Amino acid sequence: MSDDDHHFESKADAGASKTYPQQAGTIRKNGYIVIKGRPCKVVEVSTSKTGKHGHAKCHFVGIDIFTGKKLEDIVPSSHNCDVPHVNRTDYQLIDISEDGFVSLLTESGDTKDDLRLPTDENLLKQIKDGFGEGKDLVVSVMSAMGEEQICALKDIGPK
Repeated sequence: MSDDDHHFESKADAGASKTYPQQAGTIRKNGYIVIKGRPCKVVEVSTSKTGKHGHAKCHFVGIDIFTGKKLEDIVPSSHNCDVPHVNRTDYQLIDISEDGFVSLLTESGDTKDDLRLPTDENLLKQIKDGFGEGKDLVVSVMSAMGEEQICALKDIGPK
C-alpha cells in the first residue's frame, strides 16, 4: 500500500467549532443547549431521581434562539450535551435595502451586508421607524452554529 491509495475528500462540515460538550447535569436555566440540531436557550430544567437500574435524567425545555420555537429533550444527567457557542456583536446600522437586507458597519470599519431584517414584528418596526427618522441605531446580532440574526436595537442619538 503506497501513500497514493488513501485520499479522503471531506465534503461535510463536522461542525466541531460550533458547539462544545458539557455534562447534562451541569446545564442550568438561562444557559444554552442544542436540541434537535437547533441552538436553544434553556427555560426549564428538571432532574428525575435515579431509578432501580438507571441514571438520573435531565428534562430540558428550550426556546430556539432564532425561531422562538419551544423544544424539549430528555438526557441522562451523566451524558454530555452539545452547547452552542453563542456570540453577540453590536454593529452600527448604515442602510436598509429594498430587498430586506441591512448594511452594517463593523468595528474594523468594513461593511457587513449579508444579514436580513429580523422577522420579529416589533423589532422590525422599531428599526424601520428609527432609521426613517434618521437616528443613529446600533443593532445587536446574535450568532450561533453558523446562523446570525438581529436580536436587539439601541438608539445612540441623532446623526
